[in-house]
Amino acid sequence: MERSESYIKLKGDKVIEQVPSLKDKAMRINFNENIYGTFAEIGAGQETVRHFFRAGGSSGTIAKAMSAYDKDFSDAIYGIEDDGRYVTESRLKNMLSHEVQLIEKRLSRDKHPNKMFFSYANTVSTIDFAKQFKGHGWVGIKYQVEAEEDYNEITLHIRFKENDARLQQETLGVLGVNLIFGAFYKYNDPKKLLRYLYDHLDKDQLEIDTINFSGPRFANVDNRLMSLQLVKNGMTDAVMFGPDGQNILPASILYKKNILALRGSFRPVTQVNMDMYERSLKMFLEESKVEKENALVVFEITLSNLRSEGEIDERDFMDRAELLCALGQTVMISNFQEYYKVVEYFASYTKARMGLAMGVNNLVDIFDEKYYRHLSGGILEAFGKLFYRDLKVFLYPMEDENGEIINSQNLKVHPRMKELYKFFAYNGKVVDITDFDKSHLKIFSREVLKMINTGTPGWEELLPEGIAEIIKKHQLFGYNPDKILQKA
Repeated sequence: MERSESYIKLKGDKVIEQVPSLKDKAMRINFNENIYGTFAEIGAGQETVRHFFRAGGSSGTIAKAMSAYDKDFSDAIYGIEDDGRYVTESRLKNMLSHEVQLIEKRLSRDKHPNKMFFSYANTVSTIDFAKQFKGHGWVGIKYQVEAEEDYNEITLHIRFKENDARLQQETLGVLGVNLIFGAFYKYNDPKKLLRYLYDHLDKDQLEIDTINFSGPRFANVDNRLMSLQLVKNGMTDAVMFGPDGQNILPASILYKKNILALRGSFRPVTQVNMDMYERSLKMFLEESKVEKENALVVFEITLSNLRSEGEIDERDFMDRAELLCALGQTVMISNFQEYYKVVEYFASYTKARMGLAMGVNNLVDIFDEKYYRHLSGGILEAFGKLFYRDLKVFLYPMEDENGEIINSQNLKVHPRMKELYKFFAYNGKVVDITDFDKSHLKIFSREVLKMINTGTPGWEELLPEGIAEIIKKHQLFGYNPDKILQKA
């Protein structure tokens, strides 16, 4: 499995990280006399366990391998899901729990005192016959790293990108081996475990858009931070989490919704952000094609707004996430630099009317040609993608240095873009937020942040209720009470 021989080193050689082959990974698991468990795979063959059978020595590792393909058999074994579906997180968790209970019941701890039990499971649907839906699935493992310790669990949602069912099956098998190997041998470094899921895989084959860690070995893992890693590593374009801080599957929450999105740095979230949110939501709900019970507000932070000196400042991300969650909001972290990509992403889940709430400066930036030079159709292509959808922009005004209120009627875009802007404005795609609190127009996040960092008093009243207390309690955004004491 591993050769200890050394090689001649030549001048100019680069250090190359050695990626174990799939056979090496499977053999490492198989040859460990204490790792023992079951494989339950539904929807794409038994592609994962096949690697362990082929590697050799599997009799000491595989207690059982099964595929309950028939729906009646599957329900008889794992129970009937409330929603009647099979490719769901709930089904995956039921599979994992059921199989672990069986192995604990059937194998005596007195006879196997050192065994580390595990259950690997997946429930997936591969590409359909018409090749319209590429398929997706849930994959997970529930396992021990000490015989007497509680079980850890890793679950993830995947989206297939390949156009052939057989290729998707093989991709799933590779992912399964990587997950099992990483769970046992990289649990101490979840970030690396995440990256190693793509060993022998390409980002064009598979997307991972949700992952959750739980159990004693992951007690200190923040799953929101793991979501950030998915976007940072290019494993997915966007991740979402709810007010409770838990990762949520984008498809499950965005499907057929009337979505109102607010993009910003929220560093920190201020009263002007919440005023924009409240005013735009009121107008959005008054739209004829928007149903209140079907409306969803998403606060979106682009990856570019999470960078500090070229790297993603993870603490900064956690600060923003904590505040937005405290306000009861749903948050999306994305790789999208341009607005049209955000709208395209939402449009892949819903055809219902959508809204974007933004300030005047943001709208002016949208009409800057430099952002679209990579498109063959330039800004016209981007705007076709943006406004072709059933979309409205709710524009929050700004106050210029002379005290004049700038809105859709008097904002200035580049002369070449003037007629293009008029076309969209006159066709009702851009709507002014007229009912706003003028006092909020003087609030800017960057100035509030500077006040917090320097200990300048008065920043608290510029934030939504309760946010200042959280910043002080957890000393977010560089808040330091010692600075205030020194000034006093």
